[in-house]
Amino acid sequence: MPENVVELSGVWKVFGERADETIKAARSEGIGKPEALARFGTVIGVRDASFDVARGEIFCIMGLSGSGKSTLVRHVNRLIEPSAGSIRVLGEDVSAMGKTALREMRARHIGMVFQHMALMPHRSVRENVAYPLEIRRIPKSKRWAISDHCLSLVDLAGYEDRLPKELSGGMQQRVGIARALASDPEILLMDEPFSALDPLIRLQLQDQFKTLVRDLNKSTLFITHDLDEAIRIGTRIAIMKDGVIVQIGTPEEIVTAPADDYVREFVQGISRLKLVKAHTIMEPLNGAGLPEGAPRVDGERDLDSLIDISVETDGPLVVEEGGVPIGVISKTVLLRGIQGGR
Repeated sequence: MPENVVELSGVWKVFGERADETIKAARSEGIGKPEALARFGTVIGVRDASFDVARGEIFCIMGLSGSGKSTLVRHVNRLIEPSAGSIRVLGEDVSAMGKTALREMRARHIGMVFQHMALMPHRSVRENVAYPLEIRRIPKSKRWAISDHCLSLVDLAGYEDRLPKELSGGMQQRVGIARALASDPEILLMDEPFSALDPLIRLQLQDQFKTLVRDLNKSTLFITHDLDEAIRIGTRIAIMKDGVIVQIGTPEEIVTAPADDYVREFVQGISRLKLVKAHTIMEPLNGAGLPEGAPRVDGERDLDSLIDISVETDGPLVVEEGGVPIGVISKTVLLRGIQGGR
């Protein structure tokens, strides 16, 4: 099995009859959305997108409405056909799949969760979760056992016989996640699944989902328009604007080194205390001697914990990696790290 479960290379989606002409002009002349619409009557939905998703990773794709994030993710299971580029899932070329192979891929290997779950109101929670297995003609006893297990994973044991209308919005969303897990897919596609929920419920589901995905080792593409949400759950984040992936990086990289003013505006209100690590702000030793009696801290310590340690000492902190000193953090450096600059 490949290390990367999803790989996109040079993917374009242009809506309209003159897609090929649009892509050629965009590549050779650098035209953008307004010019494409004016010259060819086309809309560039995704522009030359490339990224990969590793096994077990939560890869967040975020951007404002119309940025192309939902369009991009729907290429993974080919709900949308690409205009150009390569898409590989679990080592297979999705674009080359016939209808039967594609149907099998969607049924067995990819689970999708939308913002609006579209649960069947006349069916019980158990029956809703088991529905993908029913389509595959799995025997009733087995699919119900799987359904009950998946409901237990999302803390809905005891609600199996309830109807969707008897559950809260957050509980219905968890039913949708359980339904996506029922086929035991390697990949989950999540399209703003928590955006319609109350803030407190949303935070609880984010934490629960992150733990669940980690424990089950599922690879996830998670769409959101909320950078706070992306930072809270994402292993890496891709930020999109006008169909273009502007930057890909870890939450710490996005916050500490924004690629341009667009990303900088997104991150300016984000707290750095739980994101920025000691190894990011430290000053390398470069042969300098170690401060005598200075507290030792691991390079993965965040700013919040560094503050707690620093208030107990008058001197600097020594940063270690694997027990080996690699840098020093003075109080000035720590304050600049909190402020947002070295």
